[in-house]
Formats: sequence, structure tokens, C-alpha cells
Amino acid sequence: MAKYLVIVESPAKVKTIKKFLGANYEVAASNGHVRDLPKSQLGVDPENDYEPKYITIRGKGDILANLRKEVKKAEKVYLATDPDREGEAISWHLYFALKLENKKTYRITFNEITKNAVKESLKNAREIDMNLVDAQQARRCLDRMVGYRISPLLWAKIKRGLSAGRVQSVALRIICDREDEINAFIPEEYWTLEAAFDVKGEKKPLVAKYYGGPDGKTVISSEEELNQIKKALKNADYKVTDVKKGERVKKAPLPFTTSTLQQEASKVLNFSTQKTMRLAQQLYEGVEVKGEGTLGLITYLRTDSVRVSDEAEAMAKDYIEKTYGAEYAGEGTTKKKEQKIQDAHEAIRPTRIDLTPVALKDELPRDLFRLYQLIWKRFTASRMQPAKYSTVSVKIGANGHIFTVAASKMEFDGFMSVYTQEDEEKEENNQLAGSLDKDTVLTHTGFEEKQHFTQPPAHYTEASLVRALEELGIGRPSTYAPTITTILARRYVIKENKNLYVTELGEVVNNMMKEAFPTIVDVNFTANLEALLDGVEEGNVNWKTIISNFYPDLDEAVNNAEQALEKVEIADEVSEEICENCGRNMVVKYGPHGKFLACPGFPDCRSTKPYFEKIGVACPKCGKDIVVRKTKKGRRYYGCIDNPECDFMVWQKPANEKCEKCGSVMLEKGNKLVCADEQCGNIVQKSVN
Repeated sequence: MAKYLVIVESPAKVKTIKKFLGANYEVAASNGHVRDLPKSQLGVDPENDYEPKYITIRGKGDILANLRKEVKKAEKVYLATDPDREGEAISWHLYFALKLENKKTYRITFNEITKNAVKESLKNAREIDMNLVDAQQARRCLDRMVGYRISPLLWAKIKRGLSAGRVQSVALRIICDREDEINAFIPEEYWTLEAAFDVKGEKKPLVAKYYGGPDGKTVISSEEELNQIKKALKNADYKVTDVKKGERVKKAPLPFTTSTLQQEASKVLNFSTQKTMRLAQQLYEGVEVKGEGTLGLITYLRTDSVRVSDEAEAMAKDYIEKTYGAEYAGEGTTKKKEQKIQDAHEAIRPTRIDLTPVALKDELPRDLFRLYQLIWKRFTASRMQPAKYSTVSVKIGANGHIFTVAASKMEFDGFMSVYTQEDEEKEENNQLAGSLDKDTVLTHTGFEEKQHFTQPPAHYTEASLVRALEELGIGRPSTYAPTITTILARRYVIKENKNLYVTELGEVVNNMMKEAFPTIVDVNFTANLEALLDGVEEGNVNWKTIISNFYPDLDEAVNNAEQALEKVEIADEVSEEICENCGRNMVVKYGPHGKFLACPGFPDCRSTKPYFEKIGVACPKCGKDIVVRKTKKGRRYYGCIDNPECDFMVWQKPANEKCEKCGSVMLEKGNKLVCADEQCGNIVQKSVN
């Protein structure tokens, strides 16, 4: 009979770990959390030192009953939940739910599910780390307080089913702020000028870019400036004035953290953050491999550390030397992070570097294989030498104006023999430049000029939002994917072609949060809270101090907002549309997808119509009203009320004024009006009424 009981979180791990431990060990799963705050109430008592009230999660009774039976049979119990704050908290909850006070109970953690790691963890069994537990309790209570106190206000003010969250509301604000930047952006014109030259003995022409004039580097901001430069260069002699040769090194990338894995999987594989985490969880917990049984293929997936264990370092060095040659083996790249990192964890890496993607291709489903391949290549590359290039930079002078051309040639591929990043800068590979010497006279054969306009900041994607949250210190590795999933599920934000766009509902919620709870959606405040939670984990801050400092201010803000709400009569807006069934004026209602018109005689009259908000501007194509419309996913745009007969549409709000230069419609951008025709580029100040 088994003497020892090991309790893990996921049933998927049971089989993998049981195989390593033998007959003396029974392995069972808790299926995640077993206790939590009650859904029906706040669950944190401000009158009783903010004591949380934990209850057994509905549906977990049978799991706990089975675990209690196993506990009775066992001499020792090992709590082997995930190696992070949440895992520590689950172990602590299991300790109480299973009444382990009189049992020999130990906490074990492993960063990878391999035989060595699991057996080593048993040798290093310890007590539950209450600092980690308290950090998680503080996070859970803060999130509960924000969600349960503010969400009912959103229900009352806007509509039922909405939610606020300590991290989700800040993420929504970041997206809304970017949308405001884009809407207010005024494009600026600039030009590029390239010159082509014949080089003696070469068939291909040499193409150089305009760098600047007598005053140094110059941005050509108009066609007039361009023509002046061309005029100054008319009949000029072109001569090479400077040739610089050098070397450039491209460092190997760092191994993946949770954040960088989510970003790269989004860019390279087009995976959502949620999908990346789901697949990574499968790779961590164990996959069936022929001849090997069930194997955990990667280390723990929630980490913000780039550290790699000595054992993994040695394993990688040995593999690289044998496979690629000794000259490819590097020291491995590391970096210091400003904020605290969970350094008990390693970076995300393969548990065995000899399990190459090629060896596992037939064993893994397509998406699982593609993610494993990305992790394997990134880790292997991170332990390799940099790539080395020889470079040449040439300056060509004419009448005080300078053109430049550069070339680079790879001399040693290093890590790039394994891994190249999606956003690798394009190497300038103009090999003709290498054949030029100083004072070489060149034959000019022509110019090529192009007009450009500066582009607004890019819309956030899931990948760039994760990067922004990490850089701002908001949330932690485990929170990025659930945060994004929530704001998409609430329809505050929609995703189109990878880009995240704020919906009208998202704007309304964000504006209310900024007005009533400016602190909650303040980026710096949220980042400081994260730093305080790290302080709890380190044992420097009492978790209840954070709660007791936070809650009174929240309570006051909620009470103030409730009083303000009482003064606002949220009456239905009456429209000019007449109900065809009963003749009443229809009213504006909010539905899951925005506004619609409904008969006020409901439930006797159930007539509804689409609601079109007129903006008081005539359609430039047919003269009918322009109205606010929404895409199927909820993104706002402006189109003709006579759609589909008239196909006029723009993303920015049109103005009544027409462009004085070309007659096109003008669009509102902040306090300016911009011509809808980019080629025209006319910009005027908006008139103040």
C-alpha cells in the first residue's frame, strides 16, 4: 500500500509524476483551487480586520472527499501545486480543507516535470511559505473589493453584466488612451530622395539615400524643399567622400519569459495569449512520446525570469558543441530587470534539448509542435554565440549635399543558424558599396523621389498590450492572458486583424471609471500596488496593511459615486421615430451590442428598430444623413443612413466643411480638420462656435 500521498493541481500531471515515483507513492489532483471567497458576497470583512471568508468551491466536495480518504491512508502528504504564489495559496487551502494539521505535511515544488526535478523536490521538501500565500491573499482580496464594489455601479449606470477589475480596467484605459492618440494624430508630409549611380565594371546601379545638406542631416518636409535640393544638385559632380569599414555583432536573444513567449507566439504563429498559455500548459504537464511514455516537455510557463539552471546550461553547451561545433557554443545571455522577478523560476525552456522539434514532429498535434519548436529554437539560440557581420558605410558628396549607402555581410551566423526573429531588421545588402574607395568619382544616372506621410501610433495588438503591461509593471505573468480574455468577453474591446479596437461600450465604461475612480485606473497606482505585493512575498510588508490602506478610499469613492448616481435620472432618450404598431415615440435602449430603438409600450408592444445616431452632416455621395454605425464586432465608424444603397464610410467623424483644396470631406482630429484624401493633405484649425 502507498505510504506517501502527492497532491498536484492538474489531473494531466498525475500520470506523468506517478511514473517517476513508484509504488510507495499515490498521486492525486485537486483540479485547481478548492476554496475561494463566496460568490454571493464581498467575502472580506472590513469590520473584522479585513478577514477573508473562504468556503469550499461548489462542485469540489467529491474531489475533497476522495482526497481525504487518501490522506487517511498516507503517512506523509506532499503538496505539489504549481511553483508560484497561486500554487502556494492552493497548497495552503488544501492544508485546511483536508485538515492536515495533525499529519506530516510538506510543500514541494518543481520547475519542470522530469524524473530528476520531481525526485530532487522530495529531498528539498519544506513548509508552506506564508509570505507567498499572503501575497496571493492580498491580490485576491484587492481584486474582489474592486470587482464587487464597482461592478454594481456599472450595472446601475450603464447595463447589467458589466464588470470592473483592478488590472482589466487599467488595461482598458491603456487601449482607450492609444485610441485617443490615434484619433488626434495629424499626419505630416515628408519626402525621400534616392540617387542612382553607375559603378565602373558593375552591371547593377548603386542606389544611395539622401542624408542631408551643408547643415547636417535633413528631413525633406515638402516638394518645394525637394525641388530646391535637386536644383542645387543639377550638373553636380558626385564623389565618394568617406568609406568606413567595421564589424557589427548581433547578440543572441534571451530565452522566453511568459510575456515574451506570448508576444512572439502572437507575431510568428498568430496565436492569442489565451491559446499560447493553453498549449504551453499542455507541454509543461506532459505529452505522450513514443518509447518515452508521458514527458513534460517544457519548464514552468509562468515566469518573468531569464535565469537558466546550471544543469540546463551544461546540457545546452554539450548539445550545441556536438551538433553545430564548439565555435557556436556561447556563454548564454542574461539581463538585469529593474523590477523584482520571480527568480525561483527559470526562463521557459525545453526540459531536454535532445528532444528536438524534428524528433517530436510526428508525436505532437500541429499547434503544439509549432509552439514547442519556437521555445526549443529560442532557448538553443540563447545559449549560442552572436552573429557577426562585416559592414561598410559610404558617403557620397555633391555641392555640399551628402548621400549614404551601407552594406553588411554575414561573416559568422552564430545563433542565427537556429533562430531568426520575425521583426529582424532587413540587412542592407548593397554589395556594390564594398567595391568603392575614397575619392572615387561616380556617374549619376537619375533620382527617385517619394512622398510619404507620418503614420499614427499603431493600434494595440494582444502582443503589444502584453509588452505595455509588463513595461508599466501592471499585472504579473499569470494575469496577462485572463485580463485580455475578460475585456474581449465583456465587449469593451474587439479584435480585428490582430488589432484591438475600443467599442462604444468600452468608451462609456472607461469614461465612467476615469470620472468616478481615477485612482483605480491610474497606471502608476496599479504598478505601485504590484510592487507592494512583491514586498509581501519578500516578507517586508504586512498584507492586511495594504488592504486596510486601500479599502477605505475605495469605499468612499463608491459612496460618492452612488450619491452622484442618485442625482442622475437615467431616463430613456425619446427619439423622433414613431412605432409603426402603436404610434408612440420610440425610445433609445442599450442592448448587448449597443443602442437600439424600442417601443415604450413594452411588454404590450414589442416593436424594435435599429438605432442610428445622426451627426448632423450630409453624405458627400448622396446628400442623406451620415450616422454612427458599428461593425459586426462593435467597432464604431461613420456611414450613410442609406447603406447598402450608398457605400460612403469613414473611421473618423466627418465635419460639415468641405476641403478648400480638393472638395473632399474633412475629418475631425482633435482641434484640427484633416482632408479625407491623404494625397491632398490639407489641414485647417477647427472653427470654435
